[in-house]
Amino acid sequence: MGFLNNTTVTVDAILTKKGRELLAQGTEAFNITKFALADDEVDYNLWDVTHPNGTDFYGKVIENMPLLEAIPDENHVMRYKLITLPKNTIKMPVLTLSQASITFTASAGLTQPAQIVAGTTANVQDSSYTFILHDQSVCTMDVNEGAASGVGATTPFFLGEDDAPNSKTLVANSVNIGVGQGVDVTKSTQLTVIGNDTGATKSITINNEVTLATLR
Repeated sequence: MGFLNNTTVTVDAILTKKGRELLAQGTEAFNITKFALADDEVDYNLWDVTHPNGTDFYGKVIENMPLLEAIPDENHVMRYKLITLPKNTIKMPVLTLSQASITFTASAGLTQPAQIVAGTTANVQDSSYTFILHDQSVCTMDVNEGAASGVGATTPFFLGEDDAPNSKTLVANSVNIGVGQGVDVTKSTQLTVIGNDTGATKSITINNEVTLATLR
């Protein structure tokens, strides 16, 4: 990673690893239709309302910060995307989930009920949510309450190479997380939820302690 000269306007366009993967599949798979903006390198704590030169200089330090050079790993870039919200919105959307975490205990076995995970967005409403189970070998996930419109997340969430092959994604208002058929050893994974209208994101940890050994 390097820095760009911020005294000139520079457009530094590269393909991420995901982009190169799609390009290798042919022109039908590689079809750019949208773009996104992000401000990963901006530290808004540097906004200085006490600057002695007045309001024109509140953001002087931010404006003089170096810009990050484009990097090819989509998992470490554009994590803080800019989004479009309704006019006159004065607060950012905040996503909360009905579960802070989920643990399937060994003593309860395979009979323990599925846990419902639902999202609620404060300040700006989401019409549906995208639920991403990072590793579906840990537990099961199916729709509890379907979404009125099956649109995907406005801010794509790319998983790492280890998680992506075994992940599962659903668009819904809520989902059921079940214990499944047990695991070889105690395992954990993440459930990431994204508001499809606001881009607000929240993750929780799911632990499965129901191992095959405890079922014998």
